Formats: sequence, C-alpha cells, structure tokens
Amino acid sequence: MATASTLLPHGARPKAGVRRLSSMTATREDLVTGPTVVVPPKHMMAPSNAHEVAEAMEMAKHHIDQVASGEISPAAPQPTTTTDAFAYAFDIDGVLIRGGKPIPEAVEAMKVLNGQNEWGIKVPYIFVTNGGGKTEEERCLQLSQQLEIEVSPGQFICGHTPMREMAEHYKTVLVVGGEGEKCRLVAEGYGFKDVVTPGDIIKDNQDTTPFRKLTDDEIKNSKSRNFAEVEIEAIFVFADSRDWAGDQQIILDLLMSKNGRLGTRSETFDEGPPIFFSHNDVVWSTSHELTRIGMGALRASLEAMFKAVTGKELTTTAYGKPQIGTFQFATRLLQQWRKDTHGIDSPPETVYFVGDTPESDIRGTNEYNESPLSENTWYSILVRTGVYRKGSRPRFEPKATVDNVLDAVNHGMQLELTKLLRNKTVAFSRQDGEAIVEEE
Repeated sequence: MATASTLLPHGARPKAGVRRLSSMTATREDLVTGPTVVVPPKHMMAPSNAHEVAEAMEMAKHHIDQVASGEISPAAPQPTTTTDAFAYAFDIDGVLIRGGKPIPEAVEAMKVLNGQNEWGIKVPYIFVTNGGGKTEEERCLQLSQQLEIEVSPGQFICGHTPMREMAEHYKTVLVVGGEGEKCRLVAEGYGFKDVVTPGDIIKDNQDTTPFRKLTDDEIKNSKSRNFAEVEIEAIFVFADSRDWAGDQQIILDLLMSKNGRLGTRSETFDEGPPIFFSHNDVVWSTSHELTRIGMGALRASLEAMFKAVTGKELTTTAYGKPQIGTFQFATRLLQQWRKDTHGIDSPPETVYFVGDTPESDIRGTNEYNESPLSENTWYSILVRTGVYRKGSRPRFEPKATVDNVLDAVNHGMQLELTKLLRNKTVAFSRQDGEAIVEEE
C-alpha cells in the first residue's frame, strides 16, 4: 500500500493536450490523433475517479513511443493520488466481460481500484487480452461503454499489440482474421506499408478458394492487384478466422510457395514466408454455456495439414499470452507509468494478473514470474467466471483461485496491506535515553 506521504490530495485536473472524448460519439479515427481518454457521457462535465490512471497510462504509452523514436524524454513527475507499489493486469473476456455484457462484479471491482476502498487509495491497472481483430482504440471505446468508466487506449495490450514492432522488418504482409477490413486497418495503424487480405487474393483469382465467393461488399473493399508479381514476406493472423477453409487454403499456398509468390511451389517446402499468430488460445469463453474454439485451434490445424501435405514440421510463432513477450511489453508500460508519475525507473513491485484461462493467463503469468527476464513479481489469480470451471483441476496452478474479479481485487489488496504491516519499521525510544529499537 502507498503511505500517506505517497498519496497527494485528490482533484488534479486533466493534463493539457490530453483530450476527453465521449464513449458514445468518439470513433477509432478520433482516438489515433493524440493522447485521449474515453469518457462515459455522465462523466463528461468533470473527471471521475478513474480519470487519473487512464490519463497517466495513456501518456506512458505515448512516452514509450517517443523514446523508441528518439524524441525528447518525458517531463518531471506530476503530483499523483495513485500508489506505485503494485498494479493489476486484467484479461477481458471471462473476467470483466462475458458475451458482450459486463460481469456484475467487474463494475464494483473498478470502483475499488479507483479509490472506493477502506484505505482510500487508487491502484493502477491495465488490460491484457488475447482478443484480436480490433485496434486498441476500438477495444477502449467498447470497454468504456460496457463498464461505464473512463479508460484510455494506453491501458490496452492486445495479442497483436507487440506485432507493431515487426512493421519495420516486413513490407508486404498477409493479414488474416477478423471482420471485414478491420485487421487491415489494425496492421496499417501499426505501420505496415503494404497489407494484403485474403479478399484481395480471391478477388485476383476466384478459383483460389473453390467454395468461397466474395460478397458485393468484400469485392468493393478488396484491392485489385496481380499477385503473380507480388512477394508476400510474412503472414500475420491478427484475429480468429471467419472462414477456416478459405483462409487455410491461402495460408498453405503461401507456406509452400517460393518466396511468398502465389502460384508457385517450393521443391523443399521451406522457402515460404514466416507465419505469426496473435495468440494461442485453443478455447475461449463466450455467451455460450460451453467454451468455443479459438486461434490456437487454427494454428494446430495448419501445422497438422502442412505436415500431412509436405511431410515436414511447420514452424510457427505466437504472441499474446502465455508468450513472455506480451508480459515484457506490459512490464515496460507499467515501468514507464511509474517513472512518469513517481520518478522511479522500475516497474511496480507486484503485478496481480487476473485471468480465466489456465493455459494462457495463468501459465504466462507464472512462467514470466519465474523467468530471469522478469524484474518484479507477477502474481496469478484465476477466476471462475470464464473458461475455468469450479471442481476441475487446472493444468497450470494459480497462486490463488477466487469466484470473480472483485474477489481477485480484494485478495490482492489484502495481501498488500499484510505486506505493508509486516514490513513496516516501528521505531521507539525509552524515556531513559536508551538506543532506538527498530523492528522489521
């Protein structure tokens, strides 16, 4: 817990240059033009308790981008009412949201983190989701509407967020998954210069996928080009495929091609472009009473088909949870936030990760915590509101298992209070002038 000296008086106004946009009227385009906090209409007149964390995390994300591009370093820390000792990272589906609707305890959990607790402190938090096919800005708008809180794009790390760093290595890329043209927009927003979709390829040669025909809207949105003259350098699966048969056919064609040129076949089957997945969740939680298959299943299917056709193993790369790179990215964000707000160039001492999927959320948290790459403690908490069901034994054991996200937040805060009391130094002196005694 932060001490009284860490917590300054509440009432700080929004920083100059940070825009506050309504969650009901803002668009993705509005959010990509500068630092922004998305605000429910009821909080437009004055910042809510959630504003400070949302704004500070948004600025931290922009400062990371500035440092990467060689721009000027951030200014000196500003007064804050938020503790820097610990933070929370939340999965979204199955933890905060289920079937597009908020899990009842999620709204209360956000209130607790934003100061409505017995200690009166605020706690920083971010969202780390394997869900793809939407920009961080779109995720931000959606969650603000669902939970009715102020949030910023800087608080979001999607499975494909770390892929933005690949834009400088590959020019012409195939992007697969999602609805309509959304994944193309995500990739272009990350800086990829030449983005191809399966629709572009089918438009060029409709015989590529014998059982899939483009709709009128797909024909209109897909770009015309001669793929006999194009070399695709990499394949990125940004979101769950809406057409497994067609997408897998196109991906296999490229994997077995010569240097990513469609219509060619490699004699060795090792000349095709690399393939990257934004996450590896085999199943995920939806509004259906049973889990549904996800991108990890598509990855397994492609690997099996490639081996069946070529006799060779397919090498694939996955981002998202449980991959360590996602947790490293989250750590960098929290470290930048702490540096900006408290002047300390290290991440919070403990990050409580709350998830519903043992195979990704819990496994990733535990493995990163035990990795030599981790600079702090990552503590895994499993909730029973998503993929995991009470009565089953998870393959990857969490540090704690609770019923819902509110219980997870309270569990972490109670641990921090216990830690504070245990480590507090008590100094006293006797009236006769004997030495001061300190207890640890």
